[in-house]
Amino acid sequence: MTTPAVPGTRVPEAVHRRRWAILGVLMLSLLIVVLDNSILNVAVKTISTPAPTGLGATQSELEWAINAYTLVFAGLLFSAGLLGDRLGRKKILLGGLVMFGIGSALAAFSGSPGELITYRAVMGFGAAFVMPATLAVLMNVFERDEQPKAIGIWAGGVGLAIAIGPITGGVLLDHFWWGSVFLVNVPIVVLAVGLMLWLVPDSRDPHPGRIDPVGVTLSVVGLVLLVYGIIKGGQLADFTDPVVLAAIGAGLAVLTAFVIFEKRSDHPSIDISYFRNKVFSAAITVIALVFFALMGVTFFAVFYTQSVRGYSPLETGLLMLPLAAAQMIFAPRARLLVDRFGNRATTTGGMLIIAAMLGAFATLDENTPIWILEVVFFLMGTGMAHIMTPTSVVIMQALPREKAGSASALSNTFRQVGGALGIAVLGSVLSTAYRNSIDDHLTALPASARHTAGESIEATLAAASHLGPKGASLTAPAHQAFLDAMHVTALCGAGVALVGAAVVAAFLPGRTPGTPPGTPRVPQQAHAGADGTA
Repeated sequence: MTTPAVPGTRVPEAVHRRRWAILGVLMLSLLIVVLDNSILNVAVKTISTPAPTGLGATQSELEWAINAYTLVFAGLLFSAGLLGDRLGRKKILLGGLVMFGIGSALAAFSGSPGELITYRAVMGFGAAFVMPATLAVLMNVFERDEQPKAIGIWAGGVGLAIAIGPITGGVLLDHFWWGSVFLVNVPIVVLAVGLMLWLVPDSRDPHPGRIDPVGVTLSVVGLVLLVYGIIKGGQLADFTDPVVLAAIGAGLAVLTAFVIFEKRSDHPSIDISYFRNKVFSAAITVIALVFFALMGVTFFAVFYTQSVRGYSPLETGLLMLPLAAAQMIFAPRARLLVDRFGNRATTTGGMLIIAAMLGAFATLDENTPIWILEVVFFLMGTGMAHIMTPTSVVIMQALPREKAGSASALSNTFRQVGGALGIAVLGSVLSTAYRNSIDDHLTALPASARHTAGESIEATLAAASHLGPKGASLTAPAHQAFLDAMHVTALCGAGVALVGAAVVAAFLPGRTPGTPPGTPRVPQQAHAGADGTA
């Protein structure tokens, strides 16, 4: 016999009274971590220019400046959530913020691309301890009936951060040097740390059991190898490369060993039996699939607006505002649709909207009215809001409140791996399709420059600019080749979103007749802890 995961009066009255202020502090902490994922994309052109304007970073160095953050972040997320459950989530959150702030300050004053890559890895280390802790603290300051609303607001904050990253980066680069996109994090960290010390209570798992060093090590090594292989495959646009296959294969082998070890351990880091719950597993899978599709489309949308349509980085950021606005509007209200129609209908509808909007990208060309793109972004944000909030609630309420850090870390790990896969796989599809379309038009270039010029639309346009007037004839073919590649990539993303729709339609619970609004519909056995109690 199991007991409910969260009894009715678990939150102390003093904490309950300031719960919304605490949520605001958590969202401020989350803001800089998510914002940093998007802000660097705006600065890459500036960083690639020679000193003193930039660092003269090569294409490969720029990719690793972005990927070093993702690699460390994704690799440590799970372990960071476990440590938060054991040592105290507030301590972990404060430590992560301080590390992130130090890394940001060092990155701002990097003297070489190698230093920038190193300090970006330090930022990823700090961010890994911030992201799962924010959601874990949220679960411990809100009662169960308010958790869907709070998670909805939290998800809306993620949407806001995704949008204001490019806008903030564009404004800073218009007035300051490239390092300002990192230095801006420091005062936000100082403010967040001060407010957290004042407002946020600490919490931990009261019965965490012994630390599982073997499981933690296996999870970190496995995730790092897997994400490295994915990133390298996208970078090379070749997933059959021996290095790529070796890294991905080794990562999967280590993660398999992690699962086997955890099943046999008497003090596992995560109870693998949680994944036997189809609802929990489906929600986790869908988060990975939706970020696979979303990160892929965000990646090529930036090139579409800047390289094909000619908008500046700041204007591109502003064009993406409808995506964030829709998430901010609908994420806190998604629970109302769940109350009325159930998780299955709400989330399946959201996935179908995402699939349709990705399909719409396959119709865009050089002269499409820009308002159509704005409608597509708004509807994508609407779909995201009706996926992220219900699935996050299902995942977080499926495990006992004491395990909130582990649940949040699992959710964020699948999200990051899905996003990394989306950029790598869809980026590879984009690169391959682009090269196939542009190769025949590069004969005007010296033979030694053709391979590099065919890597991306930016590389082609850069090579054309070096040719002077003769290079002007490459512009139109480059635009058309990119559009053709974008259409193929968008349809691949739409296919992934349809797979996600099928998963949630098959496994997420529907509306139970007579269930009171706000009642979570997660199978009872999911609420039990590893020992059968909560």
